[in-house]
Amino acid sequence: MGHLIFVGLGLSRPEDMSMKALVALRGCDEVFAEFYTSRLIDACQAELEEFIGRKITVLNRKEVEEGTIILKAARQHKVAFMVAGDPMSATTHVDLRLRAAEEGITTELVHGVSIFTAAAAAFGLQPYKFGRAVTIPFPEPGYLPASPYDYILENYSRGLHTLVLLDIREEEDRYMTANEAVRWLLDAEQRLGKGLLNDETIICAGARIGSTGQRLLAGDPQTILGADMGPPLHCLVIPGRLHFMEAHALVSFASAPRDILEED
Repeated sequence: MGHLIFVGLGLSRPEDMSMKALVALRGCDEVFAEFYTSRLIDACQAELEEFIGRKITVLNRKEVEEGTIILKAARQHKVAFMVAGDPMSATTHVDLRLRAAEEGITTELVHGVSIFTAAAAAFGLQPYKFGRAVTIPFPEPGYLPASPYDYILENYSRGLHTLVLLDIREEEDRYMTANEAVRWLLDAEQRLGKGLLNDETIICAGARIGSTGQRLLAGDPQTILGADMGPPLHCLVIPGRLHFMEAHALVSFASAPRDILEED
């Protein structure tokens, strides 16, 4: 029976992967990848292939969810499935590992840096003070979910921070921006009116976190709406109750207004 290794690449460039990841990839017979849940910020497929010395078969969402291609290869060979970030951050990847294990295929994890920890670190926020993460989807006619707004509000009411991931349509080359996400939240506030946002609410916007071109900005909704955060990938953090050290970090690292230092 074969061997299936799930490999996390980290966030930015091929050089960000661990030595363990590199050794694992170079020792595989076949290497698969998906870049629809996320992608490396500063590298294309060709650069990644050159770095690891292997050709990469990139799978689309349907192919990963079905799992047929990967599992067929893994029954007979040593196979890697690599993703940006950390491999078990997506439910689909957990499902694929479970299905491989049920077939008797040996599975292994090689972790990578994930936005779930990198965003907190970049802004200087305490990771154990984050509640449930949410994803904001691109607006669609007739599809206006309230759940992202409600989950953020629930976290906020408990004093917890919220990591807000932004929709990716990799097949369409569409990546939601921080500006679009804030507009979505403002529209949801107007529609639902539960008091999550006001003119002074601090929102943290991050762009290309983990890369040399990282940009961080913390400010009120209009400040984020008017900012040019540059190319993707973007994310938001909606802070809950800030510890004084977290407030200092947002001022120092993300240009937050200094008056947050005066808050209790």
